[in-house]
Amino acid sequence: MYIPKYAEMNDIDEITGFICQNSFAVLISTNVGKINATHVPVVYKKCNNRLGCLYCHIAKANQQWKNMDNEVLVIFPGPHCYVSSSWYETDQSVPTWNYLAVHVYGNINQVECKEEKIKIVSELTENFEGKKSKYKIENLENDFFERQLKGIVVFEIKITKLEGKKKLSQNHSRERQDRIINKLDELNDYNATLISDLMKKNC
Repeated sequence: MYIPKYAEMNDIDEITGFICQNSFAVLISTNVGKINATHVPVVYKKCNNRLGCLYCHIAKANQQWKNMDNEVLVIFPGPHCYVSSSWYETDQSVPTWNYLAVHVYGNINQVECKEEKIKIVSELTENFEGKKSKYKIENLENDFFERQLKGIVVFEIKITKLEGKKKLSQNHSRERQDRIINKLDELNDYNATLISDLMKKNC
């Protein structure tokens, strides 16, 4: 992804933290020039790979898993909002969009081992259920769980490259950034509030 210097996210902990907070991603793969994409919940974990690993699963009925080259791209979108040029101190300007996003490149492998599949599915569920949830995979009836497990394909993605972009009008003057923040606060919009808060921290 194109990332100007001022918008680069260079800290690995910041990038992986963003992944964990924005874990509903888009898994993109290619095969013989054809592009496929699936929206999936993803968990990041440290592993024997330097940059860590991603874990996810898709429905077996989804044909993407049958035709997938080894390298994949996983996109994690974050908060975003429109920035009107009418908010600036001059009318000789153009609008833009402020946003955060992370692109993860990696080598994907299907998890074949049943025990490993169960472990990954359990970890995914526990991660999104939260510690206070009483729901546990192991409480499901065996026959029911076996049928569900047969209906999915589980993946491990060994990360080869991380790209993080944090575009928050850093290339504009402090005065203009303050104008943008004030206008975003007036919108009373979820994404606008998130971007405003991030801009305040970034100033």
